Amino acid sequence: MNLSFRDSKLALKAVDTIKKLSKGESYSFMHVCGTHEQTITKHGLRSLLPENIKLISGPGCPVCITPAEEIDAAIAMAEDGLTILTYGDMFRVPGTEKSLAQMRASGSDVKIVLSIGEAVKLARVEDKKKFVFFSPGLDTTAPTIAAEVLRGLPENISILNSLRLTLPVMQLLMGMGDLHFQGFIAPGHVSAIIGTDVYNLIAETHSMPVVISGFEPLDVLITIALLIRQVNEGKPKVENEYSRVVNSKGNIKAMEALERVFKVRSGRWRGIGRVPFSKLEFRDEYFNADAMKRYSVKLKKSVDIPPGCSCHLVIIGKIEPEKCIMFGNQCTPEKPFGPCMVSSEGTCNIYYRYGSHA
Repeated sequence: MNLSFRDSKLALKAVDTIKKLSKGESYSFMHVCGTHEQTITKHGLRSLLPENIKLISGPGCPVCITPAEEIDAAIAMAEDGLTILTYGDMFRVPGTEKSLAQMRASGSDVKIVLSIGEAVKLARVEDKKKFVFFSPGLDTTAPTIAAEVLRGLPENISILNSLRLTLPVMQLLMGMGDLHFQGFIAPGHVSAIIGTDVYNLIAETHSMPVVISGFEPLDVLITIALLIRQVNEGKPKVENEYSRVVNSKGNIKAMEALERVFKVRSGRWRGIGRVPFSKLEFRDEYFNADAMKRYSVKLKKSVDIPPGCSCHLVIIGKIEPEKCIMFGNQCTPEKPFGPCMVSSEGTCNIYYRYGSHA
């Protein structure tokens, strides 16, 4: 574990507290954040914890859960001569038959950008081109899109929106009968936008403990101790370990921007299926911002998970990546077969780089 001496001592103290609280009983907790999985795997937290504590990686990678049909739409737009702008991770994620990286290799105009702001600047400079910004993301990314739309996009750029909300998929996961866990490690960056109060529905209605966690190893260990204590006391509630960043109401201005620009609809998640009230769609008054409405795209039937790939099971935490027969063989970060191996937040990619395979 790559920590300072002081933090290492505190981490070991936290582990000792976890051992005392758990008393050898079995506990399983799920997180829904790729950055949390990075912290857990990179710093070897699972090896520090007693064997009776299980940490499950859930659907916290926005690139991984982007449906193939939306990647196929971006590819179709590239084939029609539009310039596609997207993030580096999304660039390499396979659609039904190919990726945007393969499209660029075959001559299509596909560029990597770091943000919607960079995409808008590029559109202003090259004002004779027609651009589409392909935007996957969860609650943390969505406000930046909303802000640019409210400021006014250049006429030559629109957005292929693949934005989804975290809370609805957390609710869906609790209804999966063959997926057993006793509490959520809630994502700190998402919670900075939506606040802590929204999780009361999970704690009160579903009797599921929730602790919002930061991203340092010590944050995660303290969060685990808090969850075990809640389970032991039989009093599920929402606790905020990440209080240095997250408050009860979240970022009110960001939430207001989302409300003005988007409406909430049910939407498909790759590897999961349709999740009620989980997708953000542009309101009708922002027609020009919506690439799917602005450009007529004819799509063939898409395939989210190719035969042999187990990403659908990895995404919802039913298996660990090493249990996929393709992991580390036919599927590597250099040549990804499934979506979970591409992004730095994908569970397969993290396990490959920092887990037992590494």
